[in-house]
Amino acid sequence: MMYGLYNGFDGMMGWFGGGFMMFVFWALLVLFVIWMVRESKHGTPHSHSEALQILKERYAKGEITKKEFEEKKEDIA
Repeated sequence: MMYGLYNGFDGMMGWFGGGFMMFVFWALLVLFVIWMVRESKHGTPHSHSEALQILKERYAKGEITKKEFEEKKEDIA
């Protein structure tokens, strides 16, 4: 019979390297997908500041009143 270099560790290394690492891989993949879905549902902080900047510009140009500005600012926040 031919024995490999890891003769005594075959059972443990086979389980650890195979089954456990496969479990870790799939668990990380599932967590990554959940994280991506949550991030895509929430608006980015950049979009909030961009919306507020546009609102300020519209108020400065006189396109909206102060009351409208305050209402829309509350809606953004």
